[in-house]
Amino acid sequence: MKLLINTQFMENYGAHDWDGVGECPQHWKFKGGEDYFFRMGTDDYDIPKLVEGLRSKIEWDEDYSRQYIVGYEVVADDYLTEFERSQLDYEGKITYPATEILVDSLVD
Repeated sequence: MKLLINTQFMENYGAHDWDGVGECPQHWKFKGGEDYFFRMGTDDYDIPKLVEGLRSKIEWDEDYSRQYIVGYEVVADDYLTEFERSQLDYEGKITYPATEILVDSLVD
């Protein structure tokens, strides 16, 4: 099994012309998102606690952009995201797979 985490990415169009002085103008636009997999193996995880632990590796909120978690679920090892399935359908291969979060990357 693996944990699938879905995110929303936003870009601040107001920051493009900002000179860095004063408060950054706000004009946020939704720009898609990313899918992340965390391979769970046979370990017994507290899923909400695991997601909270991964949050700092996935989310950010800056003047120019932000990304945040919008959902998660446990899926089978052979699960493909909608984007991965569409790549197979249209291109015959997965060129841009979902990002896999490795256990080693969780150690700061």
